[in-house]
Order: sequence, then structure tokens, then C-alpha cells
Amino acid sequence: MNQKLDMIKQIFVALVFLAAIGGLSSCEKISFSQPAVDPNFPWSFKNDIQPIFSSICITCHGTALSPDLREGKSYVALTKGGFVNLPAETSRLYVQMSTDAAHIPRSSSTDKLKVLYWITQGAKDN
Repeated sequence: MNQKLDMIKQIFVALVFLAAIGGLSSCEKISFSQPAVDPNFPWSFKNDIQPIFSSICITCHGTALSPDLREGKSYVALTKGGFVNLPAETSRLYVQMSTDAAHIPRSSSTDKLKVLYWITQGAKDN
């Protein structure tokens, strides 16, 4: 009886081992890459940039913190407040979004590139 029990345990362990190997070998590596952001796309403040501010920035930059990024106020706050300048890589807006520890996790790399390219294209109110 003891031998049969040991044999059943060994078979069970072997089956679990084979199932684990089968399960692990069937896993696929899934990679995700950010969609490409075209620097030559005509970026629109109203359609591309303001939605970024409206979705992730106005919780802090509504009225409490400068610049005021609420719709209808953000463009003037950014341009008159010295937040956008050329070269775009040195623009205060882009630098804060890209290097400030409080801002980095809030916006995606795609959002940061959109802002960078919008500034590069002249930061138009379009």
C-alpha cells in the first residue's frame, strides 16, 4: 500500500511539473510601444494640446498654481507667462513636464512630444 501511495505521489508530482513547463513555455512576450508622434504634423493648441492640460493638469493648475491651464485661459497664461520659447527643448513648459519629479508621471511621453512639437512649430493659438 505504501509503495502504491509513493508511486501515485511521484506521478502527481511529474504531472504538475509537466503542466508547469507547458504553461510557462506557452507564455508570449508582449511588448507595447508608444505610437509614433509625427513632428511634422500640424499640432493644434485647441485639439491636441489643451486636451492634455484639461485631462491631467488642471487639478493643480486650475487656479491654485501658475500657469492657469483651464480652457480659455491657458494659452495666454503660457505665452504671456514665459512658459513657451524657442528652442522648444529649453521651454519652461516642456522642461517642467519632462524633468520635474511632480510632473513626469502625470503625462505620457506622447503628450510631452506633442507639446514639444507644438512649441517647435511656433506655439500657435490654433
